[in-house]
Amino acid sequence: MNSWHHALSAARKWGGEPEDYLAVEEFIDSSKQIIGDVRHRSMYHHTAGVYLCQRIFGDTLQVGRKRIPVRLIAERHILEDLGWLPSPADYIAGMVIKPWMSGAQRKEVPLSTLLGEDHR
Repeated sequence: MNSWHHALSAARKWGGEPEDYLAVEEFIDSSKQIIGDVRHRSMYHHTAGVYLCQRIFGDTLQVGRKRIPVRLIAERHILEDLGWLPSPADYIAGMVIKPWMSGAQRKEVPLSTLLGEDHR
C-alpha cells in the first residue's frame, strides 16, 4: 500500500480528507528514498517510528472539529502494511553482526570527504 492509499484509509476511518493525513503517511514511507524494497520498512515501520511521528507532527492532528492521535494514524499505517506492530528489535534480531559494527575495522576517510567541497 502506498502513502496515498494509507491516507484514503485514514480519512475513511476518522473523517476529513486524505490530505489531512498525508504528511504522516508519507513520513512513514519516506525511507523508500533510501532503500527501494520492503527493507525500507525497517527504518520507521515499528514502535519507535510511531513515537518519532508523534514528536514530528505533535500528539494529534486537527481534522475538521476532531483531534486524531498521530500515534493511532502511524500505528494503523504499520498494521495495514505488516499486520502487526513490531519493535526495532524485531528487525535487528536476524541481523548479521559485522566487524565494522563494533569499531574493530577502521576506515580512513579524508576530512574533505566528510565536509564536502565547500569546506576545503
